[in-house]
Amino acid sequence: MDRHDGGGAAPTGAVPHTGDSLDERIRKAYEERPKSWMYNLAIAVVVVGLLVWSGAGATEASGTGTNGGQIALNILGGIVHPDTSLLLNFGTTGVPYALLETICIAFLGTVVGAIISIPLAFLASQNLTGKVVSFVARLVIMAVRTVPPFVYGLMFVRVTGPGAFAGLLTMSLCSVGMVCKMYIESIEDLDVRILESLDAEGCTTWRKIRFGVIPQLMASFVSTAIYRFDMNLRDATILGLVGAGGIGAPLIFAMNSYRWNQAGSILVGLVVLILIVEFISTRIRVRLARGE
Repeated sequence: MDRHDGGGAAPTGAVPHTGDSLDERIRKAYEERPKSWMYNLAIAVVVVGLLVWSGAGATEASGTGTNGGQIALNILGGIVHPDTSLLLNFGTTGVPYALLETICIAFLGTVVGAIISIPLAFLASQNLTGKVVSFVARLVIMAVRTVPPFVYGLMFVRVTGPGAFAGLLTMSLCSVGMVCKMYIESIEDLDVRILESLDAEGCTTWRKIRFGVIPQLMASFVSTAIYRFDMNLRDATILGLVGAGGIGAPLIFAMNSYRWNQAGSILVGLVVLILIVEFISTRIRVRLARGE
């Protein structure tokens, strides 16, 4: 029986080699693309020119003839050449004391806010309390989250007077909104099989929370609180501007009186503090995520 090989046809499954033609088409399309580099260059020149103009003459400090660019250079000069006598002063007027006060405000505010958030988060979780109670609790949390920290700071300064206590109350209330939201997500992602087994044993709601919920959520809750502490540390600096304690007040006083070396020393201390806290908190969160 004769066999036909197709007269030299390509074997079944073979794909014609078209790489060279495809590369050639790509090269031609690239060479024929619209030449818009002149247009982009003109836009870049205009933008740079506007930035230079705004920094050189359009922005001036109120009451002075100093432009914005010179003020920025003064701030950078203060950071490069900080006032070491203020930076290394361990008295109540030095940078270390103000940083310690800022840490205390952020830490205690985080602790109080995290404690308040736990019952609110359980009440707002539909898988534990039902739709009606959850809806009411979520409305309360939403109302707390609506007001920005700066407004809370102004309110508490009027109530308690200037000082660290006003900052503590502000940080506590501001922490509730964000921490509750994270806690609710963790609670609603629980392994329901554990709760069902505890239900089958006749456990009360409190015992289910104590033995079935809290062990699952502890690592997540601690990680959320540490993350909120990082945020509170930065917010506590801003709250000092309204008299709520911390390092913000000395910083704004130094900048308003154009003592750039003192402002630079405060900024240097603040940057070092943020870096240290960020390093430590990141290591702790990583260990919690790995279950170590």
